[in-house]
Amino acid sequence: MFTNKHIFRQSVLVALFIAFSGISFSQETANPDTVPGPWKYGGRSAINFSQVSFSNWAAGGENSYSLAGLVQLFGTYNKGKANWANTLDLGYGVIKQGELGIRKSDDKIDFMSKFGYVAINRWYYSGMLNFKTQMDVGYQYEKDGSKIRISDFMAPGYLLGSLGMEYKSKDDNFYCLISPFTGKSTFVMDDTLSDAGAFGVDPGKTFRMEFGGFAKIAWKREIFTNVNLGTKLDLFSNYLEKPQNIDVSLEMILMMKVNKFLVTSLTMNLLYDDDINITGKDGTIGPKTQFKEVLAIGLSYSFGN
Repeated sequence: MFTNKHIFRQSVLVALFIAFSGISFSQETANPDTVPGPWKYGGRSAINFSQVSFSNWAAGGENSYSLAGLVQLFGTYNKGKANWANTLDLGYGVIKQGELGIRKSDDKIDFMSKFGYVAINRWYYSGMLNFKTQMDVGYQYEKDGSKIRISDFMAPGYLLGSLGMEYKSKDDNFYCLISPFTGKSTFVMDDTLSDAGAFGVDPGKTFRMEFGGFAKIAWKREIFTNVNLGTKLDLFSNYLEKPQNIDVSLEMILMMKVNKFLVTSLTMNLLYDDDINITGKDGTIGPKTQFKEVLAIGLSYSFGN
């Protein structure tokens, strides 16, 4: 069962998402008569809720509910040959089914800051910082009802810094960053997980440094009216250890806008990291392809200048 402390922590996180969404809803777009400056900002917030209830239902089933929040913010600076792009993605969700108690269904913090300076045509000299972690503790649930702590805030946390070249399309709907000089830091700031050598750190250590090559490809497009598709692919190879084992992170988001406030979204994530050992259903332990899919219907709002 979940402790009162854990339930309180989840409640606070959900409340923060509602507050973030409220802030986004209160924003107004800039006056179109204002002279545009070098900064462009905007974002999107969404709240999704679902609930199922049964009473004397012959086909059976369990009562359940889920609540999830999403906040995406961006700020870009363009002046002369310089371009500076910043994005922050926050996601958190919980689900309760039957007597199983509240469980986490989504959790992420993803911040990226990318600076570019025109080299030639659409090519830029580029430097990037990317930080990823989660907000709340994560568990693996066993069939007997027990649970194993497998993650928490900054366990893991990833900080990636890269220098290279970037190509950007004229409409900014596509970019490709290639960096032969990339440092990747992995943090495991949890004693139990660090002692177990989780996420590739040496047992008892809280930090691991890798140096290698990195590539990031991103594309977005309105494929039909009010239907937008976006994809991001990250590839990293550690020069110092098993460079042939490439870390892969693939994200795809399909957004279908019903009206100004109602939206349906389908999000899929595929991850592979040779340093992360996962216990499979057959009991085997080792690196495995991770996959997550979320289909949501809820309220959404976009703002910006």
